[in-house]
Amino acid sequence: MFTGIVEERGEVRRLDPYRLEIGCRTVTSDSPVGASVAVNGVCLTVVANEGSLLAFDLSEETLARTSLRRLSVGHPVNLERPLTLRDRLGGHLVQGHVDGVGEVVGVDPDAADGVRLRLRVPAELMGYVVAKGSITVDGVSLTVAELHDDGVTLALIPHTLDVTTLGTAATGDPVNLEMDVIAKYVERLLAAHLDREADRAGGIPG
Repeated sequence: MFTGIVEERGEVRRLDPYRLEIGCRTVTSDSPVGASVAVNGVCLTVVANEGSLLAFDLSEETLARTSLRRLSVGHPVNLERPLTLRDRLGGHLVQGHVDGVGEVVGVDPDAADGVRLRLRVPAELMGYVVAKGSITVDGVSLTVAELHDDGVTLALIPHTLDVTTLGTAATGDPVNLEMDVIAKYVERLLAAHLDREADRAGGIPG
């Protein structure tokens, strides 16, 4: 479990094509082989730690469902280690399970030296998004500033631009999206409840 608070920007050193190697400093300190690390919002397992480099194996499923396949050597990535029971939950509950890939469709500077970032969100995910709710974009916990028919606008402050890869986001860039897990559980519970009610109604004699 993660919080969407990026700890460090790493750099891709190798992607070949089922192995990803990332140069970093902070996250390597307590990420032994077998540990989990969120890489651009994707929960991956460490398969090698060389002190200033972490290596991960990528499955075909991960490559098919995330934007990691579009990375290249030298590309920056957002990194976060898992939440511990002693940590503050500074962002929101993030699993590192990407629900879909969105697209940057607008990057507009604002008066506070921040940016209004407009994203296109896959239609099947829009039902999980609410204005002022939480969304994870490339591993960054953000609040929805505006809700549109086909996506969202996010207000990024200068600090977020400085410490995450969103500071270099450009129109056309793909981004990993994870929707609020609470919304997904509520949907599942309601669907099961409605199914039971329908079964009961169908069993009542006419």
